[in-house]
Amino acid sequence: MTTTFPDGFLWGGATAANQLEGGYDSAGKGLSIQDVMPKGIVAPPTDEPTPENLKLVGIDHFNRYAEDIALFAEMGFSVYRFSIAWSRIFPNGDEETPNEEGLAFYDRLLDELEKHGIEPLVTISHYETPLHLAKTYDGWVDRRMIGFYERYARTLFERFGERVKYWLTFNEINSVLHAPLMSGGIWTPKDQLSEADLYQAIHHELVASASATRIAREVNPAIQVGCMVVAMPIYPLTPDPADVLAVLKADHANLAFSDVHVRGVYPGYFLRTLRDKGLELDITDEDRETLRNNTVDFVSFSYYMSICEAAEGGEAGEGNIMGGIRNPTLPASEWGWQIDPIGLRVILNQFWDRWGKPLFIVENGLGAKDQLVEVDGVKTVQDDYRIAYLNDHLVQVREAIADGVDLLGYTWWGPIDVVSASTAELSKRYGFIYVDRNDDGSGDLTRYRKKSFGWYRDMIASNGATLTV
Repeated sequence: MTTTFPDGFLWGGATAANQLEGGYDSAGKGLSIQDVMPKGIVAPPTDEPTPENLKLVGIDHFNRYAEDIALFAEMGFSVYRFSIAWSRIFPNGDEETPNEEGLAFYDRLLDELEKHGIEPLVTISHYETPLHLAKTYDGWVDRRMIGFYERYARTLFERFGERVKYWLTFNEINSVLHAPLMSGGIWTPKDQLSEADLYQAIHHELVASASATRIAREVNPAIQVGCMVVAMPIYPLTPDPADVLAVLKADHANLAFSDVHVRGVYPGYFLRTLRDKGLELDITDEDRETLRNNTVDFVSFSYYMSICEAAEGGEAGEGNIMGGIRNPTLPASEWGWQIDPIGLRVILNQFWDRWGKPLFIVENGLGAKDQLVEVDGVKTVQDDYRIAYLNDHLVQVREAIADGVDLLGYTWWGPIDVVSASTAELSKRYGFIYVDRNDDGSGDLTRYRKKSFGWYRDMIASNGATLTV
């Protein structure tokens, strides 16, 4: 049995600008949708930023990035995934010229990563559509968004393309089906959004993603562009063939996005979905050519949990944004996210078998209510539950690699505590680094190493040899 990971395997962590940076009105930044989502996706947005929105300050990474990156380096990170805030570069999103102060901030961040020998992995759009684009154009419902995104992507590639090898076009692009505002910048409330507009928005995003891939290769052929999706194994609740068919249909809804990214054409099952819904999308010959000729170099994904599906019945599951039915055989986190390490091996094999493209796990993690305690005069968190979760998932990753899966790397979601995307709270902590800030906004933002910090550091140093079965 393999006891270590391949040489050159990329170990690190992942964040998103809107969840940690803060500085929402600093250095010329415009407002994003996140600045008016004080409750995440569990409540409607506000018209303007409000003080209870923890994301306005985040964990003040905008001012503390050097300190945070030094801590990542101490853990031995070889890769760090972060996102660029679109409204920091184009404050409204539809300007002709970028905001130099915003670009300069990310230059400084990249300087720090280079100083510590950490490879950057950059997400171009991570749930932070400029607010102006959401309110004025209804986000990705409007075809003009493609041009705005192309200008933004070209700006990033021309400025950072020599410094950043790995890029992701959209975070969890398939989540637009479930969270249209957060994922697609669509201002129309979900219960009022027509399926025609939703599916047209999906098409526009896919074309924009392919177009960004084309631009990246024009600017620097060495750039590697990947898509990024929510990965979630779906199991039939019973052996009833009707439940198996329900799984197939649910899987198709999620897999369609990566199928287009990898294969360059809409799969037959997706076209049937459109026919069954009576939808005829505006798809031009140029769109088809863009999709066909600009497929991705690798597929990246988030993995937190699995779900069940059934033709009828079953108890609705909690957690994440994808719905599904609770699996009676699995434990769950404090937020109802079902913990399924084997599911990660399943999804890795499924994706590798389906697409034959290198894979990258760019989110995996456990949110928990951590307690700061003092041990031998040092403040820390005794988060053995997080260590157990990470160990068990990485054992399955190692098994998948032994199965033949080509995997580039692994970035734990939230190596430092950040504001939760789904609920916008800080008490749902993922990090190896505890940040002294609470749901009421109190705290002095001091960073503390949790027990898991040392565990992850030692595991990286051993390249997986310290994992236990």
